[in-house]
Formats: sequence, C-alpha cells, structure tokens
Amino acid sequence: MAAAIVLAQAGLKIEVFEAEEQSGGAARTLPLTLPGFMHDVGSAVLPMAVGSPFFTRLPLAEHGLSWIHGDAPVAHPLDDGTAVVLERDLADAERAFGGDGKAWRSIVEAPVRNWTAFAAEVLGPMLHLPRHPFLLARFGMNAVLPARAFCRLRFKSTRASALFAGLAAHSFLSLDEPLSSGVGMVLGVAAHAVGWPVPRGGAQAISDALAGYLKESGGAIHVGRRISSLDELPQDLVLCDVSPRQLLAIAGERLSQPYRRTLSRFQPGPGAFKIDYALSEPIPWKAKECLRAITVHLGGTLEEVAESEGAMAMGRHAERPFVLVTQPSLFDSARAPEGKHTAWAYCHVPNSSRVDMTERIENQIERFAPGFRDCVLARRVSTPLDLEAQNANLVGGDISGGAMSVGQTIFRPSIRQYATSSRDIYLCSSSTPPGGGVHGMCGFYAAHVALRRWRR
Repeated sequence: MAAAIVLAQAGLKIEVFEAEEQSGGAARTLPLTLPGFMHDVGSAVLPMAVGSPFFTRLPLAEHGLSWIHGDAPVAHPLDDGTAVVLERDLADAERAFGGDGKAWRSIVEAPVRNWTAFAAEVLGPMLHLPRHPFLLARFGMNAVLPARAFCRLRFKSTRASALFAGLAAHSFLSLDEPLSSGVGMVLGVAAHAVGWPVPRGGAQAISDALAGYLKESGGAIHVGRRISSLDELPQDLVLCDVSPRQLLAIAGERLSQPYRRTLSRFQPGPGAFKIDYALSEPIPWKAKECLRAITVHLGGTLEEVAESEGAMAMGRHAERPFVLVTQPSLFDSARAPEGKHTAWAYCHVPNSSRVDMTERIENQIERFAPGFRDCVLARRVSTPLDLEAQNANLVGGDISGGAMSVGQTIFRPSIRQYATSSRDIYLCSSSTPPGGGVHGMCGFYAAHVALRRWRR
C-alpha cells in the first residue's frame, strides 16, 4: 500500500492486486474465535506505524484511523509477583529502572528527543550515507552488541536486564547474536518517543485507512486476485510485496540467472506459534501493573529469555518459551462484547514447526497469571503453517520477512535491495530494508527507487 501511494502521488495510474478477499496481509482483524470478538490476524501493537516517517505524512485520521495507548507501553512480570514496567515518560522510566535508570536514560535519551531524525535513519537501508552521523554512531555502538552482552555491560540489576531481554527478543535472534540489542533499543526508544499503541478497532484500521487514501488518490484495489505469474500483468512497472521465494516463482525467466541464484539462497527466519483468546474477564495477573500495558512479555529473567531464544535459534522448542501477549480490549472496547475480553499470544519456534506449543504457552501465562485457563471461552491456535496459509508471505510462519542475520540485514535480499535484475520489477516486501513491522518504509523506498530508474 505504501509503494502504491508513493507511485500514485507521482501521477502514475496504480492497480493493486491482493490475493486474499480482504486487504491487509498480516495487518487484518477478524472474528477468529467467537462472534463479537475481534482479533488481529498478525500485527497488533504498532509502534513503528505510529512513528513511521511515511505514515505520519498522510492524513490517515481522515480515513478512520485513530490510536489508543495503554497506561504504559509494556510490562514484564517476574516470579516474585512484581513486574518491571517500561513507562512512556522518560523520567518515569528512569525511576522504574532503579539503580539502572541513569544508564537507560543515557542510552535512549538522544534518539528519543530526536525521534524524527532517528526513525528516518534506522527505518531504511543499512547501507546509506547517514544524515545524522553522530546520532546514528551512538546508537550503533550499542546496537551491534548481542543483547546478553549489552545487559552485562550496561545494567547492574536483574530487573532492567529482564525488561531489555524481552525487548531484544522481538528480533527473532539468539540473544548471543550480534544486532539482537539493536531491535531492543529501537523498540525501547519508540516506547518513549511515540508509544506502543493499537489502532482503534484493530490492525485492519490502518490497512483500511491506507486503502482509503490510495483510492482517493486514484488507485484501484482488486481483492481475491492471486497472481501466479507476472505475465498476467501488462503494466509497465510492477512492485511485488512477496518473499524472494515467491518472486522466483512468479517472475521466472524475466529475472537473470545470477539474480535468481541469489534469491534462492535467501533464508526465511524462525516461525511464530500464535493463539487468539476470547476471555470471560481480563487476564488475572499476579502483578497488577500488567493491567496497565497492552503488551506483556513473559519469560522471567534475562537468562531464561536467552535460553528460550537460544533454543529456537538452534532449531529446538523451548520448554519455557518467551511469550508475547497483547490484551487490547483493556483499552479498546470495540474488540469484545461488553464485559468480555480478547488476548493474543505467540512464541518463537523453528521455521515450519509442527510442534503444538499450546500447553507450553499457557503454562507460561499461568505462571504469571494463575487461573488464566478458567477465563478462556474459546481459543484459535495458529501453527506456523496455518499462518502461511492465511498469508503466503509468512513463509513457514516467518513474520519478519527473512532471517535477521548480519548478512541478510545488510544485504536484504541482495545488494540490489529493492531493485531486481529487471528494470520493470521491484521488491517492496519486508524481505527488503528495514525488514518486518508495520511501517510502510519498504514500500516507500522501493517506490522511489523504481521511479528514479523508470524515469531514466
């Protein structure tokens, strides 16, 4: 949608072809469990969308998009019955970090204060000439570190380390791998700068707002039109929101043989095992602070989170997986019937895993919220292969658009990035920089590259 909007703004006639009957991909909202309970199919909490350098330029509020924030961006409960809470206000967060408050503030204050410049730097290709080199250099010195090493260097307390481990685990990397701390830092900075909100009514609201803006700009959207070959499209310029594997399948001989070999080597990332819940009441957290946040990270200490993510990176299934939980109905009454609630939980597993993680996920929730299972009215389990069936871009349950290894982060999916070996074909999916997340920047950059080359 972002790519289409940029091209429409440039005066081109745009048509969008969506494989499913409802546009949005992994940013859709559907009644997955019981009537009246609205669940986000994929993305739920969207800090990168509310802080996107591209989306913030668009009048999406005029197309029905509004944001809802929790009282705090994220909570991380511990076994002592308390929780570490990442507060939105930086001064409050400094107090919450206790003895590590000054260390945390020194790490994030500059990018928080300069979010617009910072977001433009990190939500783009890694190979670029920075406009704010000093800001990016200070971030980069910490971002390249493995998250476990980062915590040992920067924090003294187990509480601060546990909270940061949860942020870093969003990377789908072992916490002993380089760059895992970078994802944690970006999410931590975003929590203070723009928050971790949800769209009112669900993630579908942002997809619908973008679609509304595109149609207003003259673009057309065709749903239920799965493209099996680019030869079906007579257009002069084609941008593909697909994985490298799918691009190989639909572009075929229109791509050069060396480029096809490069795409074939691109590796998908780990998968997600997800459960949507219809609940009779809010999750009964032991740490009541968890009711202040839409997002809750379950994993205990830094070492426990690292063990879970390390197992996933080695192709195993953790007995006590790191679990991400969202509870949007605490703040958005449109998600469930009156008095009822929704929740969404997932853990990381090897790509295309067939192991049922339901019991392990619910054991982790029960660990920090005894009696949770008694609140469950219905559940919808989505294995990695179920996620791929719902959205073909989620190859083997990979929600990141490809493994976030150093090589695939710098050259994503190749040194060409958005361009391909064909002047008419471009890639604009999360397999291009800056990677996964609802931010539109992959499409934004891909469209600008396509326009520059096409005009020449």
